[in-house]
Amino acid sequence: DEVRSGLIEEMDAAELTAAAEGLEVDDLADLIADLPEKVTQQLLRNMDQQDRERLSRVLSWPEDSAGGLMNTDTVSVRPDVTLETVLRYLRMRGDIPDNTDSLFVVNRHDRYLGVLDLAALLTEDPERTVGEVMETEVPGIAPATSTSEVASLFEDRDLLSAAVVDAEGRLLGRITVDDVVDVIRDEAEHSVMSMAGLDEA
Repeated sequence: DEVRSGLIEEMDAAELTAAAEGLEVDDLADLIADLPEKVTQQLLRNMDQQDRERLSRVLSWPEDSAGGLMNTDTVSVRPDVTLETVLRYLRMRGDIPDNTDSLFVVNRHDRYLGVLDLAALLTEDPERTVGEVMETEVPGIAPATSTSEVASLFEDRDLLSAAVVDAEGRLLGRITVDDVVDVIRDEAEHSVMSMAGLDEA
């Protein structure tokens, strides 16, 4: 935080805008409160409507919750399509978000049903449907879940990514292991400082 504050103070508005524009929505949400108003307004103007909505969704949750930790850049598929159709869709997209180990399966109302593991997508018969090979025993995480609880869930379930799902079961976004590592690092630093009798303020 100290290093970040120092960099923000030293950089001019154009440099800050250029640096922040390449960030993922969840990382930008962590940073935006510390940016000068002029830079924030410029970033929002440069964003497309979809990214503005995604940022707004992440900012609506406390920073120390699953909702504040999540990224809204997800790839979802329907259970009734074939694996071949999913592969064609991914080729058409051209890329997938970093740390994607599985795709989220949702119904036509965007309700989370489970995950399609990328390994299954590549090795199963392409004529099979997503519903036939998906995993349904992978529960989503509620957006109000604390970040320390999220870290425990990732450790207990050996997760690389997880869906964030609202009370109605709709897919909101995903949390990836790199975000959880940041949480664990922050908690460890806080714990070490507390043991040393130091106050982070």
